[in-house]
Order: sequence, then C-alpha cells, then structure tokens
Amino acid sequence: MSRVHQLKIGVSGIRGVVGDFLTPNLACAFAQAFGTYVGQGRVVLGRDTRSTGEMLEHAVTCGLLAAGCEVVKVGIAPTPTIQIYVSETHARGGIAITASHNPPEYNALKLFNRDGLFFNQYERSELLDLYHQSDFRRATNAEISTVSVDYDTAPERHIARVLKHVDVERIRKRHFKVALDGVNGAGSLMSIHFLRDVLNCELHAISVDPTQPFPREAEPRPEVLDDLRALVKESGADIAFAQDPDGDRLAVGDETGFILDNDEVLAMAVDCALNRTKGPVVVNLTTSSVIDEVASRHGCPIYRSPVGEANVVERMRATGAVIGGEGTNGGIIFPAVHYCRDSYMGMAFLLDRMAETGKKLSELAATHAPYYRRLGKFTFEHGRLGPIMQDLETMFSGADVDRTDGLKLIGQDAWLHVRSSNTEPVLRLAAEARSPERLEDIYSRAERVVKQR
Repeated sequence: MSRVHQLKIGVSGIRGVVGDFLTPNLACAFAQAFGTYVGQGRVVLGRDTRSTGEMLEHAVTCGLLAAGCEVVKVGIAPTPTIQIYVSETHARGGIAITASHNPPEYNALKLFNRDGLFFNQYERSELLDLYHQSDFRRATNAEISTVSVDYDTAPERHIARVLKHVDVERIRKRHFKVALDGVNGAGSLMSIHFLRDVLNCELHAISVDPTQPFPREAEPRPEVLDDLRALVKESGADIAFAQDPDGDRLAVGDETGFILDNDEVLAMAVDCALNRTKGPVVVNLTTSSVIDEVASRHGCPIYRSPVGEANVVERMRATGAVIGGEGTNGGIIFPAVHYCRDSYMGMAFLLDRMAETGKKLSELAATHAPYYRRLGKFTFEHGRLGPIMQDLETMFSGADVDRTDGLKLIGQDAWLHVRSSNTEPVLRLAAEARSPERLEDIYSRAERVVKQR
C-alpha cells in the first residue's frame, strides 16, 4: 500500500498523524499538485496553532512556489477567516493547515478553490489523479514567485461580513458578560477582539494563548468543558462560547453553565436566520430532527446531505438555502457571510437574539422540543461496514432507509445512523429518539451489532 493511501482523504482535504503518515515531503508534493491544479497566481496559506503547523507551512510554501504560485501567508487564522480572505482577494485558491477538532498529533491540509469553498468531489478527484501521476508544474527560475504576508486584514474582512447581519449597537448596549474557551487555538486572539472590542462584551476568557498547547480535547464537547462551566459560575456570565482549534466549530453554554447540545445551538441559529429571511434549510443526515421542527414552524423546507461541510454546502447552493449546518459538530453555515462553518456568525446570532428578546439563553433554548441523542465511534476494519449495515437493516426492518451516507434508518419516533468517518479511521454511530428509554433501546441494540462485527 502506498503511503498516501494511509492518510485519510475526505471531503475537506487530507489529514493524518504527522511523522507517521503526514510528512513534510508529502505536504510539499500535495501543495505542488494543488498549485498545478489551481494555476499560477496567488494562493492563500494559513494555519492553526498546532506545533507541527510551522513545519508544514514551510513545506506547503515550497510546493506552491515550485508550481509557480505566489504565496500569501495570513498566519494563524480561523479556517472560515481564511476561506473568506480567499474569496474576497480573488486568489486562485487557499490552503489551511489544520486538523480542526482532531487530536494534536494530527494535522491536515484543507483545500479551497477560488471561491473559498472546499473542493467538490470532481475537483478532489482531479487533484488526486494529478498527485498520483506526479504530473506537477515545475516552475523555472524566472517563474519562481514571491511570498508575502498579510496578518491583519483577514480577521477584519471576516468580522465586517458578520456585523452586516446583526444589530451591532443593540448588542453593544447590553454589555453582555461572556465566558470564552479558545482552546489556545487559531481563533483565540480574534475572538477576544471580536467579543470585547467590537461587540462591547465584558469578556472572561481562558485558553486564549496561541503559543501554548491545547489544554483540553480539541473538539468542544460538553464533557471536556468543565473549566468553562466553572468560569461561567465564577464570572456570572450571560453566555459561554467554546471553539475548536481552527475556529469553525462552536459550543455554547447558558447562564447556569449548562453546555447546550450542538444540535440545539444550530436550531437557535436557524431560528435566528429564518426570523430575518424565509428560505430552505440544509443539514446533514446526523443532525437532529429539532431542525425540521424549527423549519416547519417558519414554513420553510429542509433538505439533508451526507456528513461533511463540502456536502452540506453543495446542497445549500443547489437549493438556495438561507442557512445550514451540521448540528453534531457545532457547524453553522450562513451563506450571506460565506459558505463555511463559522463560529463567529454563531456567536453574533445568539448575542443579537438575546439582545432583541431580552431573554436568557436558557429561555431561548427551552422553546425547542426535547430530543435525546447519543453518539459513539468505534474502530473497525475495512470491509466490515457493509455487513454491519445489512445486520442493522434486518434488525430494524420496517424503518425507512436512506443510504446516501452509510445507512440511516428512520422510524416514527427515532432514527439511527451508521457511517465511516470522513476524518478518522473509525465508524460513527448516532441515534436520536423522543424519549431516553427509546434512545437507549435502539442505540444499545445497534452498538451490539457494531461490536460483534
């Protein structure tokens, strides 16, 4: 097996454990393939705060220069900020060096086209063919271009777009107390500026030093946010935010320190967007049915896509969606700002809604019907997913079947979704029901099938 096949190649790009599978040589070669594919011109390059980021930044820069591209470094910046910068500056494309919510030993190259969007399946296929064939453009001495830096305007451009869609003065007048856990990630300094200086919040922040390692697991799940809960109680915060290392995912806590389910956060964001403009909503197959209820309340249609930001965005563009996202990972996509997961638009939406209604976050969350969800991931060998899907379909005969992305089985009061991960060599199992008892029943039965196989 060739080394590249041991990387995880998914809808967002390539990723793997640095040193074992993702090496500087491989990063350089992929960057040269990318530069060859997008053509000569400016390519934007940014990264998160992982210790391997600077090393890979050098390797990617070399590959881009070798293909005859001009490299514009935006430094440490959130992924949505990089995407917006690519689009606004009319670059040929962009690369974000980040493994997002994965553990710190991972890193990745997220690849963007000239619109600042993840490559679609056709672009990915063409790029990978070019890489495997080693059919790279090799710039001559006279064609080698330059490397420039722009560390300041990317955040400014992003924030300016967000502010167009909320009542900034209304938020500023409330002077909200906000607790923030930045996981020492790419959004740390930008989030301080955004919340404290731009939106006039009284900010209480932890883990906002980009020179330090991640102090918790990278993915901002409720079970790893005890320090944020404590900060809420200590500071008397009105709302709490936690980001992942590249600033596209958002977790939210209320004034009691309770960390909301990510699907509930997306439901509130969808409600905010549809209060302004009616239109279609797109979410992935694993996102909660609470989104269906919110969309129905506004008289708006809802569509579902396979898991993965690129898949959701593709369906959003096809349907003209007003908003979309992935509830399971705290990803809010508001195309009026950009077709990307954007924690900053999520923060602004919720602060504006609280300012508009005068309600506490817990009161806003309580307006949505309760659903019970459980997620799990399991190691599994290639070739096992098919038999697992067959066994589950037999076990839950009578359910509606969706094979768009793995297998989703849908009943009247519950659903079950099993699929292989886009970012890790694992199998993901998700279930939802209207009661805890029903959830435990279907999840435990499915879990036994997965483990037995």
